Amino acid sequence: MGNSYEDECRRSLAQEQARSLAGTNHWEHVDREGVHRDWDVLYREITALLDGGSLPGDPEIQELVRRHFDIACRFYTPSREAYVGMSLFYAEDEAMRAFHDSYHPGMVEFMGAAIRVFAEQGSGFAPSARADAPASPEGSGLDA
Repeated sequence: MGNSYEDECRRSLAQEQARSLAGTNHWEHVDREGVHRDWDVLYREITALLDGGSLPGDPEIQELVRRHFDIACRFYTPSREAYVGMSLFYAEDEAMRAFHDSYHPGMVEFMGAAIRVFAEQGSGFAPSARADAPASPEGSGLDA
């Protein structure tokens, strides 16, 4: 996974999360128990559909990815690239891969594909945080 789009997505995730963490005292506003509870319910729903043969672009999967995105937005509103970067992080970080794949052995790959479809079709993203963009609160999603 070394193409330039994926590299941009990784950079966007790192930059946007760092800006958000700094601006929110490490996301002190987030009900982490609630987030983890909601993601648990969501991942169980995705697992059932995955076991039933659903595909990443299926409407019911995309609705669940919308819910995943909405939960992620409790931290900050990511750009399209940062959201794809999140799926790359799930795949590349050993602990995150193990966590997600504990729901289903193919969860990480499935979510990665579903998030990419969502990012291509979805709306509600923050403006992209390009490497050459100034690090300012505007467009960071912190005021959303």
